[in-house]
Amino acid sequence: MTAADNVVWLGAPGFPDAARSALADGRLRANLRRATTTIRDRRLAATAELGHWERLREAGEAVKRTTLRHLDHHLLRLEESVTRAGGQVHWASDAADARRIVTELVRATGETEVLKIKSMATQEIGLNEALDAAGIRAYETDLAELVVQLGDDRPSHILVPALHRGRAEIREIFRREMGKWGRPAPAGLTDDPRELAEAARLHLREKFLRAKVAVSGANFAAADTGTVCVVESEGNGRMCLTLPETLITVMGIEKVLPSFADLDVFLQLLPRSSTGERMNPYTSMWTGVTPGDGPQDFHLVLLDNGRTATLKDTVGRQTLSCIRCSACLNVCPVYERTGGHAYGSVYAGPIGAVLTPQLVGVEHADTLPFASTLCGACYDACPVRIDIPEVLVHLRARAVEAKAAARLLPTAESLAMGAAAMVLRSPTRLGRLGRAAGFAARLWGRRGLIRRLPGPLSRWSDTRDTPVPPAESFRSWWRRRAREGGEG
Repeated sequence: MTAADNVVWLGAPGFPDAARSALADGRLRANLRRATTTIRDRRLAATAELGHWERLREAGEAVKRTTLRHLDHHLLRLEESVTRAGGQVHWASDAADARRIVTELVRATGETEVLKIKSMATQEIGLNEALDAAGIRAYETDLAELVVQLGDDRPSHILVPALHRGRAEIREIFRREMGKWGRPAPAGLTDDPRELAEAARLHLREKFLRAKVAVSGANFAAADTGTVCVVESEGNGRMCLTLPETLITVMGIEKVLPSFADLDVFLQLLPRSSTGERMNPYTSMWTGVTPGDGPQDFHLVLLDNGRTATLKDTVGRQTLSCIRCSACLNVCPVYERTGGHAYGSVYAGPIGAVLTPQLVGVEHADTLPFASTLCGACYDACPVRIDIPEVLVHLRARAVEAKAAARLLPTAESLAMGAAAMVLRSPTRLGRLGRAAGFAARLWGRRGLIRRLPGPLSRWSDTRDTPVPPAESFRSWWRRRAREGGEG
């Protein structure tokens, strides 16, 4: 199985080239800066209201990490609880398995249309494309996902998938594409947010009223009761979860929680970290089926797709604690300048830089662990305290090892690192090299700055104004002070 089979992976070009193209788009950078700054400020205000926020984070971390250590036990309990409540559980080992299961379930109903509530798991496996190939049309009902689908686009943010689109662009997409998918946009539609939202409401309403099958994701599932939980802000998800006759939920196996009581922690952490709200406007929960109320057929598809393999990595497994809040994206200086498309996967930003390589294989996404400054802002913002910088460094080592194993001859980079290691192991060699480098830098410097270094070093100096080093190094100054009896 290839990486593309496992995850919808568009990792060509690699992150450096994709990021370079994104950096050239001034409007994209403006949209990103405005949106991430707004969400970031709202999150800070919402979390500051709680004097026990750090204790909540620690509680969320403890629940998630303990659950992952006993994941098999909790998943079997979840299966038993869902089955007892009248639902059916299906196990999908990989993306192809999940696509087949869902397609067969929809076909069994005889329907050719399905509604969808925003689900990163179904985007991860490319479900919409698989359904389309089977003659089944999937309609996204989340407003931002609708914009992405109508625009034949890809999501660029976990919380706001159409973050890269401006209001004028959305208006043109609605005017051009809505009629091809159902009710067309109203005549004279402007880019006023209220008019755009109303156009989407009218477009989706007829689909809500006629659809018989819906496909959803899941934020959490309680193993003891079999209760599945979805949180959202618009109410479109509530329509999908209550009106259709058949509901199919695709959920990553890491979303399970030991007990219903654990929701107390995560329903405080998630909204504050994602939208900066005290609670989500719509929190939907369902347990199996209830005669005469809501869907009468419920199927829960438990998706592995590389997650069990990730569990084997004692450092990388903490990535599976992610609750998809997007807080790490909104504080990341790299994401703020490149956007989500540069990451080549449905999972963007810092969490994508560590999750995607583990799902598709580090050798297939070896540039993503380097898409970070290691500033640590993502760790500070993460509501379940995932140490993303630690995982990034860990995956960087694996990426270097994978490259070395695949090559017969050493690369220029590996030779340079080997030479650096030799120098850094010896204080004498390090001192001599420092003096030589300082002397050379002063020769190349002008007016106190190094303007341009020779050869490959010019790639550094061409984008930076570096001060000329002082004539005396710190090591020399320290020794001289010690000889002269100065304070050390």
